[in-house]
Amino acid sequence: MNNYTVHFCQNDEEILQKIIQLRYKILRSPWGQPIESVFDLDESPFYNAYVSNEAGQILACGRLQINEGVAQIRYMAVAEKQQGKGLGKLIIETLETKARELNAEKIILQARENALGFYDNLNYRLVKPSHKLWNIIQHYEMEKILR
Repeated sequence: MNNYTVHFCQNDEEILQKIIQLRYKILRSPWGQPIESVFDLDESPFYNAYVSNEAGQILACGRLQINEGVAQIRYMAVAEKQQGKGLGKLIIETLETKARELNAEKIILQARENALGFYDNLNYRLVKPSHKLWNIIQHYEMEKILR
């Protein structure tokens, strides 16, 4: 396995646009949804973590936001040809470290059904079924206590 490093996008518009493109390709395009559904107008308050290759392509990404002391992971995406190589786990571990640094007591996320096992292996607990995105994709609320 290659030796990958996770970085945070810090006011780099070019990197942010590449992250948004990966989010869109993996999380929205297969269902014909608009690109606007994978970002907020102001991404600056959030912690966008990513892994890239030597060519500058974004291979995996995830976003951490803090809501009243609770961390939330959103927009986890791994490029199709990179899945199963540990990049998602690396992103999650990095976001958990950042959440601890920010004194969050727990992390919540909304997992798609096909990702439940992935998060379970990282010690996230299934809380309850949540929303059904576009009346198609069932999501489940999961959490991990950090303290």
